[in-house]
Amino acid sequence: MSSGYGIVAVLVVAVGTMLVGTYGLRISRTTSDFFVASRTVSPWWNASAIGGEYLSAASFVGIAGLIFAHGPDMLWFPVGYTAGYLVLLALVAAPLRRSGAYTLPDFAEARFASPAVRAVASGFALGIGWLYLLPQLQGAGLTLNTVTGAPDWVGALVVAVVVTTNVISGGMRSITFVQAFQYWLKLTAIAVPVVFLVIAWHAHGARDLTGPGFPEFPKQTTVTFDSDTAFDAPESTVYSGTGRVDGHRVDGGGELTAGRHTVAAGTRLTFPEGAAVPHVLSIPSNTDDVWALPMRGGERFPLYAVYSLIIATFLGTMGLPHVIVRFYTNPNGRAARRTTLIVLGLLGVFYLMPPIYGALGRLYTPELLMTGDTDAVVLVLPSRMIDGLGGQLLGALVAGGAFAAFLSTSSGLMVSLAGVLSRDVLRWRGVRGFRMSTVLAVLVPLGMTWLVGKVPVADMVGLAFAVAASSLCPLLVLGIWSTRITTVGAVAGMVAGGLPALVAGLVTISSRGGGAWYHVFLARPAAWTVPLGFVVMYAVSLLTPRRVPPGVNHVMVRLHAPENLGLRSQDRL
Repeated sequence: MSSGYGIVAVLVVAVGTMLVGTYGLRISRTTSDFFVASRTVSPWWNASAIGGEYLSAASFVGIAGLIFAHGPDMLWFPVGYTAGYLVLLALVAAPLRRSGAYTLPDFAEARFASPAVRAVASGFALGIGWLYLLPQLQGAGLTLNTVTGAPDWVGALVVAVVVTTNVISGGMRSITFVQAFQYWLKLTAIAVPVVFLVIAWHAHGARDLTGPGFPEFPKQTTVTFDSDTAFDAPESTVYSGTGRVDGHRVDGGGELTAGRHTVAAGTRLTFPEGAAVPHVLSIPSNTDDVWALPMRGGERFPLYAVYSLIIATFLGTMGLPHVIVRFYTNPNGRAARRTTLIVLGLLGVFYLMPPIYGALGRLYTPELLMTGDTDAVVLVLPSRMIDGLGGQLLGALVAGGAFAAFLSTSSGLMVSLAGVLSRDVLRWRGVRGFRMSTVLAVLVPLGMTWLVGKVPVADMVGLAFAVAASSLCPLLVLGIWSTRITTVGAVAGMVAGGLPALVAGLVTISSRGGGAWYHVFLARPAAWTVPLGFVVMYAVSLLTPRRVPPGVNHVMVRLHAPENLGLRSQDRL
């Protein structure tokens, strides 16, 4: 990709985002404007905004990268991300809007009238929000690094500055305009190149995406390693280059025998056309035909992994603070349901695209399997498959769309995090408190980008989904549909489900993979942590019947009665 075109695309998206946000600033005046856009956002406008913030780094670059590396099992990510809104529609969308709350902690207080429940919900909302914001900043760093070669922290800093400026300027009213604009920009940026990529694939002879052999370099390819890297060579492979391989200085030709090898940061190796591509240790060295088969991606317990992924993505959506907050901007529960139906259609159209990038990447950008930068396949593929100015322009369009993905999702996360910080943690009321909390909300994930290192974007987002499904999802579902849930049960269930999911995910990420039999149970914890959260919450509630909140029946009528009966709660702002 030409860095010049890519830089222009990123700058246009950043400047356009700030200009659209400025329009929102002109009509943001009250506290309600900043927190919930005065609850006047129409279903179509809100659905576009939800699509804008929900299609994050994991959606734009992460899903394609996972399919590219691991095969069709990863298709459950987009299916789950979309179907999560169906569960949200059926179980919580309308009652949550009728609660009159702004944040999940607001709902916890409205339902349980307990400072302890609100405090625990606030802690999980902040943790999940920061886990989700971190990969947005990492993805921005990857995009800017791919386009310009700038250090990863530059992209993270640019996103942090642009988003913080927009949120401080106009709050939810401003962000609604920004996110609606960015959904359609992202759809254009990922869909238009797909048309030309498929045409180019046919022009290249419609090469088979499966076969008995390992992925091969389609032409002589030079691979540069930015950090110390360990990989497996599936078969003996010759190379030339400079650097250090297996601890020995290399300056010229050499051969990688089948097996494990290590290279030092700064090493450059050139492989001939047709050579088998080595894989970093986190990616199984599968032949193309094994890669193309479901449940053959290298997991010890593939069926468990699939079911756990389904549970996390189906139920995690309703526990994401930046998703839930958008339903508070609808005028009423009926509008919240209509919004959800429209969102299902918008997401379904978008998620048709990333699998195509992942499959074509197996043919045309296999060297990314060797460096582990599989998330870059969406950014690299257009200029790799299409020569000349056309490929450069398409690559720039994709880079702009990717940057829009990071900006829009980060915007929604920042609004929800600032709301929780200002209302529940710091107790800073009003617009000024919201703005100060916004600055603090971005500092934690911005600092974490220097500590975490390279982690697949979708893996980090998957951890956020697992924690949300195990903690805040039981609180919402049982809190809305059962009168028996007590304050003690609510706290016990959130902690029993959410804390093990968080620990299991962090252990997996820090270990960067493992061959032990129990690794898949830590990497995909939702199948056991979500039932644990539900069972503990309900069982402890049955054991503590005297801790049922007073007035629970009145609250339940308010949550489930239609708005035209006049029982809707007052807005809690």
